[in-house]
Amino acid sequence: MGAGQDRWVLHVDMDAFFASCEQLTRPTLRGRPVLVGGTGGRGVVAGASYEARAFGARSAMPAHQARRLVGPSAVFVPPRMAVYRALSHRVFEVFAEHAPVVEQVSVDEAFLEPPELRGADVERTRAWAQDLRTAIREATGLPASVGAGAGKQYAKIASDLAKPDGIVVVARRDHAEVLEPLPVRSLWGVGPVAGERLAQFGIATIGDLAAMDDDDVVHALGRTVGPAIARIARGYDDRPVHERAEAKQISAESTFSADLTTAGQVLAAVRGSAEAAHRRLLADGRAARTVTVKLKRSDFTSITRSYTLPQGTTSLETIVSVARSLAPDPVDFGAIRLLGVGLSGLTEIHQDALFEQEFVPDPRAVGGAAGVDDDDDDLPDIVGVGTTVTADSAEPSDVHPGDDPEAAPVIGSWRQTERERFRPGADVRHPEFGHGWVQGAGHGRVSVRFETAATGPGRMRTFAEDDPALEPADPVDSLGW
Repeated sequence: MGAGQDRWVLHVDMDAFFASCEQLTRPTLRGRPVLVGGTGGRGVVAGASYEARAFGARSAMPAHQARRLVGPSAVFVPPRMAVYRALSHRVFEVFAEHAPVVEQVSVDEAFLEPPELRGADVERTRAWAQDLRTAIREATGLPASVGAGAGKQYAKIASDLAKPDGIVVVARRDHAEVLEPLPVRSLWGVGPVAGERLAQFGIATIGDLAAMDDDDVVHALGRTVGPAIARIARGYDDRPVHERAEAKQISAESTFSADLTTAGQVLAAVRGSAEAAHRRLLADGRAARTVTVKLKRSDFTSITRSYTLPQGTTSLETIVSVARSLAPDPVDFGAIRLLGVGLSGLTEIHQDALFEQEFVPDPRAVGGAAGVDDDDDDLPDIVGVGTTVTADSAEPSDVHPGDDPEAAPVIGSWRQTERERFRPGADVRHPEFGHGWVQGAGHGRVSVRFETAATGPGRMRTFAEDDPALEPADPVDSLGW
């Protein structure tokens, strides 16, 4: 038995969560390369199974690129947030049964610091983690990876090393052997820009940063952030595990290396920020009612414009359409040096149609009419903003609103047309065969696979599109609970 360690933090990450939920509730998809997200020209992958990742597909990748990588075996399904939220809720119930404090990071990951592991050795910690994974599997049927370490950063790195569906325990005494050879980008706070700055100092690994001179750290990363990141690289992360206050807003913004001066550049930048904010919204597991665009001119004056939808949404194309309607033309507004898209009015209850059409506010409303706010108050800045969009990369868009409505099926609204309700991926029910999902439709016929998480792989049957016995169903019923 090895020596005990005074503190153990665990990071639990549900493996390929969205895709795993689809494979759980639609057993025919198990073992197949599943991609969750939009399928049109502007669709984005929200989740990819490990079978799809083997081909190079990943979350946030354009759907057309993922389809090209995976090939004809790719299975695209629309996101079903109601199902993901239901499973997430059950996973967090398991966490709460095992630890008194759970720090939720997103809809599918959390930190725990069980009091009973204080002073525990590696073997006991590994056994505790295995018990937790077993409890999650029994409660949900889903796989989870668990990392354990002497602090939050080390637990997070360990869970990355544990994927897929494994456990990695990194004792403090093993930091030099396990963590120091890893790329410095493995650390929180070291993004593309910070990584490039460190590379200029010859810093490539966590060990390089740990050995870096303090003055050089400050010069490379700044006086505020630099010493904190270097301390973590040297093996000291005493940040507590605590319950987080629920976020009131999700946003993403970019400062441009060259000001945006054309409408095409602004529209492309809006989409980039909206996509980043949308990814965080999906990870959060809620819907948003209010879309806000924050802008800063080259003279550093700033404004925000917002529009509140009649109901919450998780649709990327709705968010992009609203944000684009709020963004001004720089010819009239002035050159733009910063642009951000924020999502607020976050709620667990939303009423998107099964295949939601884009909602575009009346352009005449922007700038003061009902539903639109236009003021000079800055949105809160976001820590860890994503990739900066440069003026050179923000080319005019050749797509138009309405080309590819994103799918965002949820509980509570079955108002889609006869044609829409039988699009691939839709949940349906039949009085004789039970719950199923649409695998294909066209030429007046619809093919349905009847199965749930409780049934195992089911049979496919074909119906006339206007068969009155076939009706839309609540996606959560696919859990078989």
